[in-house]
Amino acid sequence: MSPFRRPASTAPASTTSDPSPRPARRLWRALPWLALPGLALATAQLYANSDGGRIDKSLWEVLHWNVSRPSDAGQPAQALPLVHEARGRAPAAPGELSVTWIGHATALLRVDGLTVLTDPMFSERAGPLSWLGSKRYTPAAYGLHELPRIDLVLLSHNHYDHLDLPSLRALQAQAGGPPRIMAPPGLQAWLEAEGLGPVQTTAWWQSTTAEGATVTALPARHWSGRGLTDRHQSHWTGWLLARGGRQVFFAGDTGYSPDFQAIGQRHPGIDLALLPVGAYLPRDFMKDQHVDPEEAVRIHRELGARHSLGIHWGTFALADDGPERNQADLAAALTTQNVSPQDFRLLAHGATWTLHPPAPR
Repeated sequence: MSPFRRPASTAPASTTSDPSPRPARRLWRALPWLALPGLALATAQLYANSDGGRIDKSLWEVLHWNVSRPSDAGQPAQALPLVHEARGRAPAAPGELSVTWIGHATALLRVDGLTVLTDPMFSERAGPLSWLGSKRYTPAAYGLHELPRIDLVLLSHNHYDHLDLPSLRALQAQAGGPPRIMAPPGLQAWLEAEGLGPVQTTAWWQSTTAEGATVTALPARHWSGRGLTDRHQSHWTGWLLARGGRQVFFAGDTGYSPDFQAIGQRHPGIDLALLPVGAYLPRDFMKDQHVDPEEAVRIHRELGARHSLGIHWGTFALADDGPERNQADLAAALTTQNVSPQDFRLLAHGATWTLHPPAPR
């Protein structure tokens, strides 16, 4: 049996079918794409990609895709496994570098005693309301109450499947005090108005110190928006975290761009890269904002990363590719580009990968 298959008898309740009418489901799953171009406030600063361009899908493009796609597009053929173990809930230890994949773009990083959470998303739906938005088909591997105290949160951008206010509010109330939040420019005032913080922001290619780590904001190719009038009013970013001689790169959500080659040249020696490998079909609709596995492996190589972990798959049906397609396409890309599957891995939800320092030369 594949390690990414779970016996049907253990399927979680969240994999049951959504009883809502099909037209409503089609509208709800379009929510991540309905921050419309042309409706941004005239006085707002608008952010762009490194080439100066912006990704703007028209309302017609969004609705046409959602109406024309099969109702089960992106859903798994069967439930994915969940790993629930003590090591996945453990805090960081001095000298340690490990990652626990909780699901989608949410990963628990342990970097030399620092406990870090990327894009915390623990809600059942990715949307503006608890009943509205794309529904999980795989639950979060751990509840927020099970995690160790989080020192630092890395936010890549403000889409609902990456910036989840209920999750951030729960972290704000964690024992021992709230984590520090690293956010892209344009989000600090909004997050603080929601009662969250402390918040730090920094622009692309700039570094700052947070919780004893050096954190550098790096380019991604994407867009932002949570409603009809805030398109591009906050930036999107990848993050490089360096501490104790180890470096971790979190790509967030991104399409392919030459930026990754530049990142590898300017920041050599990346030990671990978290790279998206899902939500890339249909290619003509998704290419600008979501890499496919072939591009993810190319990014791994251009970064010069020792190891990479595939994220942004196996959790929400945000596009037409499902988890079986993601696994197959990544395996093919690794073979074609001569990259070992031990160096670029997928983990089961909740599984932990410990990375040992490279052997001295």
